[in-house]
Amino acid sequence: MKLIYSPRCLSYHQPGHPESPERVRTTFELLGDRIDVVPPSEATVEDLERVHSVALIEQVRSGGFFDPDTPVFPGIFSLACLSAGAAVRAAELALGEDVTMSLSLMRPPGHHATRDQLGGFCYFNNIAVATAWALTKVGRVAIVDFDCHHGNGTQDIFLGNERVLFVSLHQNPQYPGTGLVSEQNCRNYPLPPGTDGVTYLNSFSQALDEVRAFAPDMVAVSAGFDAYENDPITDMGLSRDTFEQIGRMIAALGVPRFAVLEGGYAADLAHCVERFLVGFDD
Repeated sequence: MKLIYSPRCLSYHQPGHPESPERVRTTFELLGDRIDVVPPSEATVEDLERVHSVALIEQVRSGGFFDPDTPVFPGIFSLACLSAGAAVRAAELALGEDVTMSLSLMRPPGHHATRDQLGGFCYFNNIAVATAWALTKVGRVAIVDFDCHHGNGTQDIFLGNERVLFVSLHQNPQYPGTGLVSEQNCRNYPLPPGTDGVTYLNSFSQALDEVRAFAPDMVAVSAGFDAYENDPITDMGLSRDTFEQIGRMIAALGVPRFAVLEGGYAADLAHCVERFLVGFDD
């Protein structure tokens, strides 16, 4: 197992914003001494242009945007490219001979960034950038998104792409208010507030049945931990044990896999990630 990480991702913050450096800092402090750490490099413009419009790329580069949830920070273009590049590196390592799984522990997250628009703490769509890169090496990729919020950006980018299956389990109602029904290759499982681990895993099992039927060459995971019972901005009921089971069920698919950190804002996020990796590396 490999952990892709750079302390550069801790270099920006906004007071009171839930997507803070501490969530990644504390997770790395817990995991960094136990897992092989690989430094990332920035995604190239070619990497970005596989999934994003030139207009969005230039908007982030210039800082010519306004979004209260997704602010302009000094150097954010380079940092967003680094987070996207870390996801590509995770995919690359997962396809290597000696590694079958990896995790990108970086920020900013990505799954709300659409082809043309940033938002929801996300500048570029890391999982989409990595998946598009992987599709230059393999035939089919399944994306499993267990963040509490629907990955609207990922769906926007890959809707109708027969080489990609996107499955998402997410709270409804909740930001961004999408993912209420399944469309083509994008299979959505909206769940009510308060959903417990047993109910969640039943739906997750159904979602993975769709993944098995798709027979992917690789599984890309948008690993968000904000469905945790103690998360301060959502209303779901998953325990740390549930995240371990999620990881184990994905590992049982038996194909190369990588994960990219999305949300998760509880003080004990690090322990949720730790338990997920126990299962994911099973």
